[in-house]
Amino acid sequence: MTDLVEVRRGAYYDSVSLMQVSKAVRDAPGISAALVAMATDLNIDLLAGMGFTVAEAVGPNDMLVAFRGEDQAAIEAGTSALDAALAGLKAAGASAGGFGEAPPPRTLGTAAARAGANLALISVPGVNAFVEAMDAITSGVSVVLFSDNVSVEQEIALKDAAAASDVLVMGPDCGTAVVAGVALGFANLVRAGSVGLVAASGTGAQQVMCLLDIAGVGMSHCLGVGGRDLSSAVGGRSTRQALAALAADPSTESIIVVSKPPAAEVLAAIQSYASTLGKPVHWAILGAGRPDLTAAVEAALPTSADDIPVWPQWISESQIEASIDTKAKRSNGFLRGLFCGGTLADEAMIIASERLGPIRSNIPLSPELALGPDLNSDSHAVIDFGDDRLTRGRPHPMIDPSLRLERIAVEGDDPTCAVLLLDLVLGFGSHPDPAEELAAAIAAARRAAASDGRELPVVVSLIGVENDPQGLTSCAKTLQASGASVFVSNARATHHALSLLASASA
Repeated sequence: MTDLVEVRRGAYYDSVSLMQVSKAVRDAPGISAALVAMATDLNIDLLAGMGFTVAEAVGPNDMLVAFRGEDQAAIEAGTSALDAALAGLKAAGASAGGFGEAPPPRTLGTAAARAGANLALISVPGVNAFVEAMDAITSGVSVVLFSDNVSVEQEIALKDAAAASDVLVMGPDCGTAVVAGVALGFANLVRAGSVGLVAASGTGAQQVMCLLDIAGVGMSHCLGVGGRDLSSAVGGRSTRQALAALAADPSTESIIVVSKPPAAEVLAAIQSYASTLGKPVHWAILGAGRPDLTAAVEAALPTSADDIPVWPQWISESQIEASIDTKAKRSNGFLRGLFCGGTLADEAMIIASERLGPIRSNIPLSPELALGPDLNSDSHAVIDFGDDRLTRGRPHPMIDPSLRLERIAVEGDDPTCAVLLLDLVLGFGSHPDPAEELAAAIAAARRAAASDGRELPVVVSLIGVENDPQGLTSCAKTLQASGASVFVSNARATHHALSLLASASA
């Protein structure tokens, strides 16, 4: 093996852009490991953990380049991929205009003032995000804070400052927002309409907006508020402001609030506040005893809508036979869920635990069910590959699914895996052609199980719409051809997976 390690002084790019560059290098022939990132303390530690050594002093304004290849030809291929990816970033920046016309602004507030902007998207390492966000807020600019690893104390300070400046903080760790039809982060190309979303989750918001679109209902805005906003500590600060903004928006006629399980007292206070707004507010709030996201959307459909939609599904022939077979012939063993979306994983666990009992996870419903660092389990388990601990130094699995694809292969070889439950989220920001890779992994896992004399049913919740760049139906048919059953509703997918499991009660 041959290593290449470089330090490029003063070459700053945002973390999302460098995630894409790292992926481009990793995809080069013969490259086994790659990291292209700013030289923050976290990324230096990640580099060391990958076995690379930086021989010189570096700072957070320097860019680290490190990759490992099987031979010198691989290193040259990786270098070519790196140069091409960085050239693409530079070209994109130059095409935005303004270069050479005036000195570039040195602060976010200055840039916003010069452009007349009222909204800033911030994606920098978490240790730097607070300063940039506060600069925007004090300049009178609302913020979409894509960055994670921002402390709760900093989040509260940002949201209090935003309230004082009459602007909105969406985030931190705001993965999904759509403002006046403009997608920010991960989002879907849904139709315009009169329903506004306030979302303390990313993939949960995408599930809701996609189901609305499939039902023929359009969306005005989706205001993400960050997954901690409805916690006891943060107290719904941004949710309250987002509700007020949508209540004042003439294009919004009704509102849906989407969230992972919130703090009960915070939800009660927000519901009381929502009742004063003069517009109908519906609740897609996950938790034991509450409706799942699909049922919440069905309840929120306008009265002018027809009966509950028939949500599309593509069931493989082998699973049609399994679904009508006797329970005694169903698969023995455990449910294994491998998810990219944290909210979708939560929803699957809540539904499954009602029938299967405790579900182990890296984002468990209760602390005693936490998986160890190796994420292995000898029982029912659901893993969120988008959890912060699994995305440090690498792209989100909706961009780079390699970790999950590796685990699918492991489950295919595991005789205790009886049913495999997956998600696939389409839309802007996601992998441009995710179905082919996932279908290949599903087919390989099913072949591995078959060679061991086992049938491995695979069920996929496919979150997307026809207008997404990847195409909903084409992705569904690709996955169906691999032997998977595909549902646009994550809840329906989970129930179908349970129906194929011998240990699930009837």
